[in-house]
Amino acid sequence: MADKKAILVSAATVDFAAGDSLKKFAKKAASVKDFTCGDVLAEAAKVSGAVSAAPEALAKAFEDDAAFAYCSLGDDQEAGMAQVIEAADRRTLVVLAAENGLYFYGLGVKKKGEVERSAAAQDVIPTICYVADLEIPADATGAVIYQALKDPNLKMSEINKLKDAISRMEAALQRDNREPWDKHDCA
Repeated sequence: MADKKAILVSAATVDFAAGDSLKKFAKKAASVKDFTCGDVLAEAAKVSGAVSAAPEALAKAFEDDAAFAYCSLGDDQEAGMAQVIEAADRRTLVVLAAENGLYFYGLGVKKKGEVERSAAAQDVIPTICYVADLEIPADATGAVIYQALKDPNLKMSEINKLKDAISRMEAALQRDNREPWDKHDCA
């Protein structure tokens, strides 16, 4: 199973009052109101290892070790979003791209934030790849939307956490590699 996962959901327009799953999503999502929607699913298909799946098949795609899946909500948006949220865990970034806005939810995203910057469809994939540690396609022309993230220095924070963990492990190994008579101070 992939460590970090991402789901890109595309919809024509989204009515967040349509049901509980959409309300739950909207309550915690960071939104980009000035969004120029394009064909984000075509951009997503260019990502190495990306899997196209229906909302009900997302959980199966992640069981099969996919790191990035994309889908279209279709007509029953409430049921589709319920399946998307069910497939997501705490290490999953969910991005909803619609005519009426761009919404980020989950891993590394500001809760209930509103991004003042304008964004376009080509900015979605670099942002997803940045957060989920995926390779950005060579022909990607967009920029990462740092304003939607909790920590703009997300990668540096992760590197510092890893350095701290390595130093703790090295200290533990040094303690365990002593001779038995050096471990006890009985003198």
